Amino acid sequence: MIIVSDLAIQFGKRILFQDVNLKFTAGNCYGVIGANGAGKSTLLRMLSGDLEPTRGTITFGHNERLSVLKQDHFEFDEFTVIDTVMMGHDKLWKVKEEKDAIYAKEDFTEEDGIRASELEEQFAEMDGWNAESDAASLLSSLGIKEEFHYTLMKDMSGKEKVRILLARALFGKPDNLLLDEPTNDLDIDTIRWLENYLADYENTVLVVSHDRHFLDAVSTHTIDIDYGKIQMFAGNYSFWYESSQLALRQQQMQNKKAEEKKKELEEFIRRFSANVAKSKQATSRRKMLEKLNIEEIKPSTRKYPGIIFTPEREPGNMVLEVKGLAASVDGVTLFKDLNFNVEKDDKIAFVSRDPRAMTAFFEIICNGATPDAGTFKWGQTITSAYLPLDNSGFFNTDMSLVDWLSQYSPDTTESFVRGYLGRMLFAGEEIYKKASVISGGEKMRCMISRMMLKNANCMVLDSPANHLDLESIQAFNNSLKSFKGNVLMASHDHEFISSVCNRIIELTPNGIIDKVENYDDYLDDANVRAAQERLYNV
Repeated sequence: MIIVSDLAIQFGKRILFQDVNLKFTAGNCYGVIGANGAGKSTLLRMLSGDLEPTRGTITFGHNERLSVLKQDHFEFDEFTVIDTVMMGHDKLWKVKEEKDAIYAKEDFTEEDGIRASELEEQFAEMDGWNAESDAASLLSSLGIKEEFHYTLMKDMSGKEKVRILLARALFGKPDNLLLDEPTNDLDIDTIRWLENYLADYENTVLVVSHDRHFLDAVSTHTIDIDYGKIQMFAGNYSFWYESSQLALRQQQMQNKKAEEKKKELEEFIRRFSANVAKSKQATSRRKMLEKLNIEEIKPSTRKYPGIIFTPEREPGNMVLEVKGLAASVDGVTLFKDLNFNVEKDDKIAFVSRDPRAMTAFFEIICNGATPDAGTFKWGQTITSAYLPLDNSGFFNTDMSLVDWLSQYSPDTTESFVRGYLGRMLFAGEEIYKKASVISGGEKMRCMISRMMLKNANCMVLDSPANHLDLESIQAFNNSLKSFKGNVLMASHDHEFISSVCNRIIELTPNGIIDKVENYDDYLDDANVRAAQERLYNV
């Protein structure tokens, strides 16, 4: 349990948030949302004790343990993987170290014997004798093979360290668990394991994530940081988003009777509650909406970018033909024997165990990169708009944003270009910022503006959710769902793929898996699993 009373944080004259009063209780998972810079990570840092609040108090339940997902990948470089995980239970580790130091003494005294006995009792009470096997089990579940458990952390890769530090945070089932972007660099199977693990977690969890599917799978409550305030709502991210949009529409319909509004809201809650009850990830959380007060549902004050893609012409039946395409990097085969056609109405998610495969494929079909073998051909009616993984080359200029976007606009008048920047929430003097100094999220919004101006009928998107806040991700996602052209996409965002795409193509070093089905069915498809075993292990 965590109790927050009258909390406030201020940096100079800027008040991030104030008058925060919240209670986080066991058995619940709280998804923390808010625009970039709203203070999500700051809140977690204050709860963890890394940052002092300007005023207010944070208290924990008696003798409760707090665990935090560490972000420093070099902090434990001189320790073995298994020790790093066990160090996550600070009290247990200190007892183990002191106990081991006593037993290592050559001149073992009577006092040492008494102390060792006390420590053994504490160690047993904390289930210390199973600590190593529990740590090993967590590591294996997170994809760290047993052969690496006694390797030094400095010899592990960055992506492996992410998994090890996650195991460290989860170790010993802490009473209070703080997770900041826990799904970063995890593959889909590991994310699904973590979803199931947290959905059944009996203690208190706070999680910050841009992964909407993950938030929906694990969260019982949503903590919304917005305009200097922090509010708690029952329900996961989708419930918060849909209910706030419903409340906004109702607010805009001034003539609608209060009783009709209440009936509409009650029906919405019943419908959403039924969907939650069917969730395989969160069966233990089916009653999370029962105590919801209708009056708690209010419109969000968030601003969502206006992302609208308007194809200049309808795509024909033949969109893209790929024959025998192959690519490698540094002698490693990314894919080969790619043979498939993209047809009208296809919205395809490209997946692979090696994310470099999708980027290589997109660079070949959009930027003219040279394949190792094979050919491709776009249909005569097709115009494509490409969102590359690395957009840094577009912004090596001191041009203002309005001048930068003018390069890609058929109408270069400032009022016209300003309109497109305005849709992407660049207001007032922001349009005169230098392109070279804007943030990663701002660059993505500029690239989306550039895509809108192309009026293309085929979108090619490499990791479209990167650097965007939840509002921009949601708006981008909604736009692609209603887009009347083709989409070729690679993304770590489960919701993006499952809500947009009707076909999955997996690129492997030995061919492809091509399925016309939704993403969730693909992940559960036994035939796909068999094909993966064959194609990745040839």
